[in-house]
Amino acid sequence: MQLRKFQTELISEIGLGTWQLGSADWGNVTEEAAIEILNRFVDLGGNFIDTADVYGGGISEKVIGKFLKTRSETLYVATKLGRRGDNGNGWPQNFTYEAIKQHVEDSLQNLQLEQLYLEQLHCIPTEELQKGDVFDSLRKLQSEGLIKYWGVSVETAEEALICLEQEGLASLQIIFNLFRQHLADEIFAKAQEKGVSLIVRVPLASGLLSGKYTKDTEFSTTDHRNYNANGEFFNVGETFSGVAFAQGVEFVQSLGNLMPDERLAQWSLRWILDHPAVTTVIPGATKISQVESNMGSSNLEPLSAEIHTALREVYDNQIKPAIRGKY
Repeated sequence: MQLRKFQTELISEIGLGTWQLGSADWGNVTEEAAIEILNRFVDLGGNFIDTADVYGGGISEKVIGKFLKTRSETLYVATKLGRRGDNGNGWPQNFTYEAIKQHVEDSLQNLQLEQLYLEQLHCIPTEELQKGDVFDSLRKLQSEGLIKYWGVSVETAEEALICLEQEGLASLQIIFNLFRQHLADEIFAKAQEKGVSLIVRVPLASGLLSGKYTKDTEFSTTDHRNYNANGEFFNVGETFSGVAFAQGVEFVQSLGNLMPDERLAQWSLRWILDHPAVTTVIPGATKISQVESNMGSSNLEPLSAEIHTALREVYDNQIKPAIRGKY
């Protein structure tokens, strides 16, 4: 496993996203299965785990907290706040200092930690980022020792650019994959200039880039790939990167034909890692085999310039015009 610099530490370039481990929004994942996934990830050299306080209503954080007690390695856990109580009925009052501090303290309790390595704002409204008060609150919590670093998970390039003007920003978490390539043009150079780490989420477009789905694939009613397929509950970009599922299956065929071999999921992650501005990629996993596949991407040789160019042409000509939602 290759490591990349996050501020003063070195973290695995393949991290682990744990939305799935909340046993909600992706179907059921038992605590036993979640622990097995976490163990396999660390056994294969992973040391960066991303979660959020709303994943399963705190279940993901609590499972990770139990897991951390069983390992001796230095592991870096990032969590997120700002969406608690947001069930499609408008934003709650999550953005005062008092509310943010309470959410940090709740995450500390769930994770059984004395300090959060990285606390991130969780795709909060653009206007809250523009106001800037939330950043002052995070700086205060940092000065109080409750968090070591802070960052922001964003939906759009506009939001990323707002955040990049903030002193003390350690990281941006972004949607970046073969279905969302243009972000590299808009923010990567500035992030590198500012010393801001980039954490890439939704790297396989909610599993589309595994190449295992057909137009007839069905997802359970508790899976966001069913109930949020058209952005019914939150930004459609978080589900299949904003592309309609059936159309996405067709795009996958075009992309897969350009890869060196049939390992589309691994090459899709390799494509992301070929961008030096990226610090870590955080694919999720509901099976051990998925963890092993994801981690194996770190050992692949970079894709050729010719393949990168061809993949960008498919994106510009076919995929980008089909993206729905804000990005």
